[in-house]
Amino acid sequence: MEGAGVTFFITLQKIYYPLLCLMGIPANLFTFYMICFRKCGMSNTAIIYLSCLAIVDTFYLVWVILLDLTLTFWLLQPFWHSHPWCGILAFLQYGSLCSSSWIVVVFTIERYLVLRSTAAKQHFSQSRVTKLTCFAIVLVSHLVSVPLAWINTVAPVNLTMNGENMTLPRCIYRDKVYSTVIVWITTFLSGGIPIVLVIIFNYLIGHHLCRATNLFTKEERRVMHGRTTRGMLKRTILLLGTVSVAFVVLSLPRFVTYCILRTMYNNVNFNRDDYSLPINVAGDLANMLQNLNSTTNFLLYCMVSRRFRRELVQVAMCKAKALELGSVLTHTAMKVFSVVDHKASPSHHPATVVLTNLKLIE
Repeated sequence: MEGAGVTFFITLQKIYYPLLCLMGIPANLFTFYMICFRKCGMSNTAIIYLSCLAIVDTFYLVWVILLDLTLTFWLLQPFWHSHPWCGILAFLQYGSLCSSSWIVVVFTIERYLVLRSTAAKQHFSQSRVTKLTCFAIVLVSHLVSVPLAWINTVAPVNLTMNGENMTLPRCIYRDKVYSTVIVWITTFLSGGIPIVLVIIFNYLIGHHLCRATNLFTKEERRVMHGRTTRGMLKRTILLLGTVSVAFVVLSLPRFVTYCILRTMYNNVNFNRDDYSLPINVAGDLANMLQNLNSTTNFLLYCMVSRRFRRELVQVAMCKAKALELGSVLTHTAMKVFSVVDHKASPSHHPATVVLTNLKLIE
């Protein structure tokens, strides 16, 4: 990539990352609202996992896209080129990345165990267990990321800006064995291992569903599982499969290019900003795909979930939940007009009240 191509690629990233923040952060927050406070046809465990994923992805967009990449392309001297922000930002970035990856992994494993075992289904169907699991994932991910606060250091760097030479403090990678080991371990924990596990357990889920489909007739499956439970499980697995495929497709290129950069080009004199080298272009394109993974869940839910689309239309048209509101009013009215105290002593002149044509006025 030469001349105009380099300028175009830099300009593309200057536009891409702010746009990703403007679209991704509101989309994730709105997804959290839709999943938690609207009836989208998901199980309780799916609601907890996917809402937690939306929040973690939002933090990832703030730490990585907004404060790091966007400021890098638009400001000469971002605030994190100083102590202690240089280390703190690295810790927060890897913590949110690991949390997002392992929520998808654990959700996939949990769905497989629920399909395989009735005891596992009873255990994992408890909301308290799911909440504790999500909390543990986020906590452990950030604890594992604590050593990453020391992989970078602030040092003066000679730069040429607009034809002028200047020396500015920069948060740069610490070229030590400690940093290399920690980065490799974290790369596999946040990328390599989750990708492999998601592929394996999605294959097992698909294999199990195929065997279950061939083993029983449609009527037998309906009797065993029930129409409502079966439909909810099917919708949950469809959502999980879509999220998992998107996670693998968008994360795998970054993992591959990063491994290449850390093996074949891991030396002090290598210029990561030299876009005349194809590996640098491929690495930044892979980063763009990886970062896109944190903003696509809203679109994925819209594509695969009819109930999510229906609730989205209801919210967009500012319509209340007429069915649920009507049910509550009817239930309240019937309680008011029902006779529940049969132990009261009868009066000398009993009266009979007959309610006819009870109507709900909406």
